[in-house]
Amino acid sequence: MSHPHPELGSPPPLPEGGFRVTPLGGLGEIGRNMTVFEFDGRLLIVDCGVLFPEEEQPGIDLILPDFSSIRDRLDDIDGIVLTHGHEDHIGGVPYLLREKPDIPLIGSKLTLALIEAKLQEHRIRPYTLEVQEGHRERVGPFDCEFIAVNHSIPDALALAVRTPAGLVVHTGDFKMDQLPLDGRLTDLRAFSRLGEEGIDLLLSDSTNAEVPGFVPPERDISQVLRQVFAGAQKRIIVASFASHVHRIQQILDAAHEYGRRVAFVGRSMVRNMGIARDLGYLKIPAGLVVDVKALGDLPDDEVVLVCTGSQGEPMAALSRMANRDHQIRIVQGDTVILASSLIPGNENAVYRVINGLTRWGANVVHKGNAKVHVSGHASAGELLYFYNICQPSNLMPVHGEWRHLRANAELGALTGVPQDQVVIAEDGVVVDLIEGKAKIVGKVQAGYVYVDGLSVGDVTESALKDRRILGDEGIISVFVVVDSTTGKITGGPHIHSRGSGIDDADFSGVVPRIQEALDRSAQDGVTEVHQLQQLIRRNVGRWVSDNYRRRPMILPVVVEV
Repeated sequence: MSHPHPELGSPPPLPEGGFRVTPLGGLGEIGRNMTVFEFDGRLLIVDCGVLFPEEEQPGIDLILPDFSSIRDRLDDIDGIVLTHGHEDHIGGVPYLLREKPDIPLIGSKLTLALIEAKLQEHRIRPYTLEVQEGHRERVGPFDCEFIAVNHSIPDALALAVRTPAGLVVHTGDFKMDQLPLDGRLTDLRAFSRLGEEGIDLLLSDSTNAEVPGFVPPERDISQVLRQVFAGAQKRIIVASFASHVHRIQQILDAAHEYGRRVAFVGRSMVRNMGIARDLGYLKIPAGLVVDVKALGDLPDDEVVLVCTGSQGEPMAALSRMANRDHQIRIVQGDTVILASSLIPGNENAVYRVINGLTRWGANVVHKGNAKVHVSGHASAGELLYFYNICQPSNLMPVHGEWRHLRANAELGALTGVPQDQVVIAEDGVVVDLIEGKAKIVGKVQAGYVYVDGLSVGDVTESALKDRRILGDEGIISVFVVVDSTTGKITGGPHIHSRGSGIDDADFSGVVPRIQEALDRSAQDGVTEVHQLQQLIRRNVGRWVSDNYRRRPMILPVVVEV
């Protein structure tokens, strides 16, 4: 198996007749999916998603792929193929289109409707090409075929790309539910046909490669939801992804069966379900869905609220309910259903929300105590089955953390893909398909780009480190006035602390140390402000560490007079 190496340099120019694959996100992580295909000097992008921040990234709203490796080649991009409408696959599109608004977007009806609604908020009107399974479209030098796959959102597509360099297939996110609610199966006949044609490189979803067996059907959840609805005495509040149309459909069906009315809460939930209803993907009986303002007129046992926040997002509706910071107040006897999985990294946030809801008397039903979620990604049994059908010459696991990528690579090798033709890459690692052999040839920049409010890319790792220090250890400011000629102290030091847990009066112990250090530096002829600031920082830092075992941010201010 091929592995990336830290010593990788910039990739060489793509040889004539070669096909290049550059993942800019989604490898070694769950989210931020973006892959760049290159052939004959032209580029085709598959997905452009976002990653949601973790606790060690305070203040960050979203994390984008790094566009720097393609920024000077925007005119070479023939299109962006969107495999489906999840945020980790489409959320970065507005930021890429800000740089070149006329790049065509290619996707299914629902996917394009979701991204168009998002782009409207950014005041971007995109060029779009709607496709569906079975379609073939020429996009520059790329002959694209679209294949139906089953996932946790309707209208998901896999992509087959034909060029003179070979046949490359990208699965997107997929599973093989044999009893899907919408009857739309993963098209194994199409994949078998592609396998017979000869798949030169297969990029395959790795998310559940560690999980043995097969993913249960989505419809299995219906019976569990009915049981919860049957036993609920008061309101039912369901938290789900705002794009999981199949899950919401089952909730609506259960509510209708048990005589309850449903209200959608949260801007993204209201928007996405409106789109799904208008396009016919969501079937809503007349009178079932009401405005949230109308719920006050209904008895509690006739109410269902469907909201966002299943991942513990701090500003989402469910988190605010748990914190008593929402117009909807949780009361004793309410039932809350978290109808989703735990995305890695969100566990603490989710359990914090569950504890908050339980504190106010809610009965919380989640994946840990009831079967209210099934995954949208193929497990190991399905992947083995899939590889035996496709029989790819080269395999490149995508979409997953390192453990998922490696597990997926091992599954491919078990089904007969030669070990030296299973490529485990990471974000930024460039893979070339030349004369039927895929190999790593270099690496491009593919770091995190942080979105903080209206700022995109301005927040650095250094700034995040400062934020973490401020949040964990607090800040100590030291104000000193010195003579600009002699460097001697003429005022201060004045020391103030915020969030460090040290009382200002306690700093009397370090003042003589600062005065002595500054007097010594004045005798040595040191008068440069930056050097004096570093001197103060070192002395105060050492004193705080020795006496309190803490490492707050120290901000020395030296004023010359």
